[in-house]
Amino acid sequence: MKNEGPVENAEPDGYDVATGEPVYDTFDEDPEEMERLYEERLAARRAERQARYRARVRKAWFYRILAAFILIDVILLLVVGVRALGGKLHFGKQGETQESVLNPGSDASDEANAGDGTVVVTSGENGGETETAAAPQDARTALFAKADRLAAMYDYDAAAETLANSDYKEDPEALSRIERYQATAATMVAADNSEITHVFFHILTVDTERAFTDDRQGKDFNQVMTTIPEFEKILQQMYERGYVLVGLHDIAEVQKQDDGTEKMVSKKIMLPEGKKPFVMSEDDVCYYEYMEGRGFADKMVLDENGKLKLQYTDAAGNASIGDYDIVPILDNFVDEHPDFSYRGAKAIMAFTGYNGVLGYRTDETYDASSPNYDPKNTANPNIEADRETVKTLMKALVEDGYELASHSWGHINFTNRSLADLTRDTDRWERNVETLMPEPCDIILYPFGADIGDWHPYSADNEKFQMLDKAGFRYFCNVDSTKAWTQISGDTMRQGRRNLDGYRLWKDYCGEDTKLSDLMDVQSVFDTRRPTPIEWN
Repeated sequence: MKNEGPVENAEPDGYDVATGEPVYDTFDEDPEEMERLYEERLAARRAERQARYRARVRKAWFYRILAAFILIDVILLLVVGVRALGGKLHFGKQGETQESVLNPGSDASDEANAGDGTVVVTSGENGGETETAAAPQDARTALFAKADRLAAMYDYDAAAETLANSDYKEDPEALSRIERYQATAATMVAADNSEITHVFFHILTVDTERAFTDDRQGKDFNQVMTTIPEFEKILQQMYERGYVLVGLHDIAEVQKQDDGTEKMVSKKIMLPEGKKPFVMSEDDVCYYEYMEGRGFADKMVLDENGKLKLQYTDAAGNASIGDYDIVPILDNFVDEHPDFSYRGAKAIMAFTGYNGVLGYRTDETYDASSPNYDPKNTANPNIEADRETVKTLMKALVEDGYELASHSWGHINFTNRSLADLTRDTDRWERNVETLMPEPCDIILYPFGADIGDWHPYSADNEKFQMLDKAGFRYFCNVDSTKAWTQISGDTMRQGRRNLDGYRLWKDYCGEDTKLSDLMDVQSVFDTRRPTPIEWN
């Protein structure tokens, strides 16, 4: 029988473990009812003890983490203090000059922030010894980001290997990522290498008013140059249409056969269904003397962060470092859209030699001590230093995913000129340009698109081909303006190119042609600051 409540002034049966309030039984002393009530109280006590334990654990972890951060701060303060007292305190790379960036062999000890929370300390006479210190979690995050970027560029094997060969290979998240990379790779399909289009540009125009003047030179620039806004829109529209950058060496490679001969063999380019590989190149990456003061970049440099940039001088004579040509603009776009690049591929940079390369007067015709010095040129007193600078820039280009190519030494017509002329020109290019490259060059982009043969494969009786083959060239590109033409024969690969310049854009813009409709909407790309109509001189 249930009671109405505790008897006034009665002794309590116990006290609540949470509140300390007295507890009175409101039931008759039924054994079963008493046992149930006892079990409920035990459960309540256990829950309360567990809650108090969890609170103590959380509090202990909080103080441990706080102590760890305090310890780290103290260590950092001590390190900074020691360096400050030693007069060697640097923040990032803001104090470095262009010379120190381009000449890493200087005797220096620099501390720089790598941009991901990692501190990189470089020391030693040649600046070659590095130590990287990072919190484990930062290293793990950076590793996963590196693997994800490789996967975004369709290199799933490299992405998986990056994690599988790391200290985090047993990490559940790493294993999950590897499984995801492998599953995605299985869905890729092989591209048709015969349908890979190749587009090319010349140096981009920064200032249209200074470039496209009403004289012969200005009209030539208007025909063959592309403006920066046009190039940026072309990138965006090709990306939206599913195009993916590949290199010539991604399409085919020379392989040694069992009999010792060499053969050009087509390679598989594995992409998602619907993606379309394409090749990009830029001619005359030399920043010629005749272009000075006409609204183009002056020369290529490395900025304070070691990034490839361009120096540009405006109409008022003010020089600045920035994104004034294909190299930095394309780099920025791929950084934002890594799936626009197949395994890190960028464009092909093609060089003549007679004016030097990359804006530096490195050719022997500028060397007062050379028997080939041209007295019509202004001698370059810093030619040796400039050559070293160019070597550094060339190496940086290759490491950044660019391929390097010959555009001949004197920008000559390979169709019309004699074998003797071509041989002499090739020798001068090898001597003055190829020696500045980090590795032998095997690509030639014909000036004027002028090929040494028709559409048939090069034959053994083609003396011009035999000379170029002996010089080490294996990839040959003309200009035919067709959507795609690739030929693999013997130990060579040939490809046609499409000019995306003022003339070609204008022809589509005014409705005379529709040759670019597969790549872009020319009506929204064409830079209306151009003088029109644009006719071929």
